[in-house]
Amino acid sequence: MSRRRTLSTKKKVALLVSAATVAGGGAFVMASTSNAAPPPQTAAQSSVCQGLATALGNNERFIEGQRSAPDAQSQARIANRQAVIEQIKVQQKASGCVVGESAQGSQAAQNGQQGNGNANGNANANANGNANGNNGNGKGNQQATTPPAQTAPGGNGGNAAGNAGNNGAAAGQQVCNGSTVTLSGEAGAPAASSNQFPAGTKLKVTNLDNNKSTTVEVTSVSGSCVLLNNAAFEQVREPGKFLIRRALIQKVG
Repeated sequence: MSRRRTLSTKKKVALLVSAATVAGGGAFVMASTSNAAPPPQTAAQSSVCQGLATALGNNERFIEGQRSAPDAQSQARIANRQAVIEQIKVQQKASGCVVGESAQGSQAAQNGQQGNGNANGNANANANGNANGNNGNGKGNQQATTPPAQTAPGGNGGNAAGNAGNNGAAAGQQVCNGSTVTLSGEAGAPAASSNQFPAGTKLKVTNLDNNKSTTVEVTSVSGSCVLLNNAAFEQVREPGKFLIRRALIQKVG
């Protein structure tokens, strides 16, 4: 006949309480871990965040330009773009990005091109002045000794030539080479804004990553070659992305 050890009622209750405490603690730890929100992502960590940061930066750049060279409509344009910036910040928060992060990624290529224009303009002015001076041309000597403040238009001429090249492009010709495209955050029918083309210009923007394209009319000024408003961007975007890295931009009208 075997003996079976039996636990007293008190010991059974104590064991059950201990087990419940351990289980409850584990559940609390798991719940705390699962509820911890991940840190917001930066533009360098996410293409979505980069697109939104670039859009924010473009709008901030536009506002700076309006404040530095105001006209009768500047206050209205600034108020509109400030509202757009607030909407972009809402999108940044919803996408898990750093709210308020700004970038000028879409301007890098254009700024580089403008910088080259300035350098080439100044280099050409200096080279022409030196060459004329060496040839005994009095005008060359005058150009060679012209104060820097007066040689600046040579560089501006390089910028003007670049803009004129875009504006004078034939129908279907590619423009704004190397530019990325993002959204302005503005509502309304599909449209674009630009610092290269006047209102009324028609541009075809193709996203080479998915071969989707849209043809839109420039209706306002922005801080980059082309910014698409929300409706136009939806026609060519990749799901979840706010930046088109490989874009083909063509002037069609």
